[in-house]
Amino acid sequence: MNYHWNWGIFLEQVKGGDETYLNWLFTGLGWTLAVAISAWLIALSIGIGIGTLRTAPNKGLAWFAATWVELFRNVPLLVQMFLWFFVVPELLPREWSLWVKQDLPAKEFITATLCLGLFTSARVAEQVRAGIQSLSRGQTMAGLAVGFTLTQTYRYVILPMAFRIIIPPLTSEFMNIFKNSSVAFAIGVMELTFQARQMQEDSEQGIETYLAVTVLYFICAFIANRGMAFLEQRTRVPGFIASAK
Repeated sequence: MNYHWNWGIFLEQVKGGDETYLNWLFTGLGWTLAVAISAWLIALSIGIGIGTLRTAPNKGLAWFAATWVELFRNVPLLVQMFLWFFVVPELLPREWSLWVKQDLPAKEFITATLCLGLFTSARVAEQVRAGIQSLSRGQTMAGLAVGFTLTQTYRYVILPMAFRIIIPPLTSEFMNIFKNSSVAFAIGVMELTFQARQMQEDSEQGIETYLAVTVLYFICAFIANRGMAFLEQRTRVPGFIASAK
């Protein structure tokens, strides 16, 4: 193999600049964390609502929630990213369209965060629905029997118990959102993958670059996994899942 290894490339200055390549990667990591965590907050808040509506007795609300899930889950993330960035602004009224295209601050970041959050919300919603439907009907009837309204029963009885069941699949989604954030490079967000491509083209040290990026993505996903595992341990009700029949 004739490849010239250079692990010191990360401490070298960027050609024509005063930053190092390591600064580039850390800048990309910062944007990756910002996109992923912001999108996760959107996905979790919307996904809880949509997943709950999927189990609602009101057929209209259940139909709306099902449509939401099918719309955002069945279109590839990259396609959705391009739609939000290039197409949606053209569909807005002229003044709004001009503002979004010319004056919206951090347009790429906002678009990527919103798109990734909505895409992931559909997946979270399905997990919330599955968690609710895995509970016995007796819990709902017990909540109603003590005088709770249906909304209060969901809030105080059903959702707290359902979340204890779905923390493991939510962990996977939380890890995936860091990896899916790499799609944001396609619309110009200077996240980790974007910076890696820049570094590889500038330094011609592609193997070192992508090995370092792989390690950084792994660290992000591993920390997310350990954090969710800690949450699962702290909220576990002994014997609950095994008895939910």
